[in-house]
Amino acid sequence: MKMVTNWPNAIAHIDCDAFYASCEAARRPDLKGRPICVLSSQNAIVVAKSYDAKALGITTGMPVWEAKKLAPQAEFLAADFRYYGQLSHKLFSILRRYSPDIEVYSIDEGFIDMNGIRTLWRKPFRQLADEIRQSVEREVGITVSVGISVTRILAKMASESNKPNGSTVIPGKRIERFLADIAVSDIPGIGRNRAALLHKFNIHTALQFIHIEESLMQRLLGRHGLILKQELSGIAVMGLEVNPPLPKSIARTASMGEVTKSRQLVTAHLSYHTMRLVSELVAKQLFTRRIHVFLTLSTFEKRGADIRLDLPSSSLRRIAAAVKEGFITLFRVDESYRGCGIVATHISRAASATPDLFGLSKEDSRQTELMLTVNRINKRYGDCTVSLATIQTVKEKKRRVRFCYPLFIAS
Repeated sequence: MKMVTNWPNAIAHIDCDAFYASCEAARRPDLKGRPICVLSSQNAIVVAKSYDAKALGITTGMPVWEAKKLAPQAEFLAADFRYYGQLSHKLFSILRRYSPDIEVYSIDEGFIDMNGIRTLWRKPFRQLADEIRQSVEREVGITVSVGISVTRILAKMASESNKPNGSTVIPGKRIERFLADIAVSDIPGIGRNRAALLHKFNIHTALQFIHIEESLMQRLLGRHGLILKQELSGIAVMGLEVNPPLPKSIARTASMGEVTKSRQLVTAHLSYHTMRLVSELVAKQLFTRRIHVFLTLSTFEKRGADIRLDLPSSSLRRIAAAVKEGFITLFRVDESYRGCGIVATHISRAASATPDLFGLSKEDSRQTELMLTVNRINKRYGDCTVSLATIQTVKEKKRRVRFCYPLFIAS
């Protein structure tokens, strides 16, 4: 396949570095340089970690007790998704200064259509990438990695190749040199199983991947592989979704990494999935009207429950209540579980959205402001100065985790 040698197209990928942990460090400068672990609402599992924590062996989804064994010196903080959402909005406001054509891919990741932007700003892409990074760090207090190339996939790989806080620009003439150093397993969309299959055919690098004959690629990976080959060769197939169509559903699911009967562990994982789902709804300004909750048994059998919300919402409180209702319906103390998840359906746009993050009705706004007021009081005068019946405060020997509004409490 003939490689491109210029800039027939230009796309930037902006990816925040350890976003949730970076947000906490931005709020508390004393945390910079320390291992940071962000916890689920029940403080049972690690939902995000800083690069320093990752270097100590801490992984996403790890139980807190295990993480504390690995890194007792780390800072363990309850997640504050309203705050993370506020910083996300600041991030995308900065990106829109450079181009009106932005795709909000997730709360901490986006794409920019850079066609014509060099001429508009009269600056090379390298300088623009560095300016974006510096603007975000100066105004938001977090770092991002920026990749610019001729296709969506190449831009994403470019940003990932120089994390954290790096800029990588790959014009068409440098594609082959860049791909030669990339393992095939690091290509977006190529997981462990597909990488293992490609290894059997002596394909170990991204450069070898783009030189696979199309007939063999069709046999190995089907249409998905052919699209990846074109994108990696510099032929843009996957455009930006500046005004994406409404998704039919949004799912957040995963294996728990072990088979368990623990009610607390299952609810902790469901809490994590709920946070991630709400984050995506908010970032993309979407509502859901129906929530499907499912648990995967040790036998791989799935059991699910559907809960209809009173009104379309992206409210954490409403969605968490629905998840709790589904969980209570499904969970059995004598059964073992290996996975769980939630699926939002009946998606609509938040056309009349207000700036509030986790609730767009007056009732939800009042609830959020109440929680923020309680949080401010407790932060100033000490945890549990003001508390509610549904608040779970986890006590530890030497300190307490700061106020957190749990999704639901295992009981």
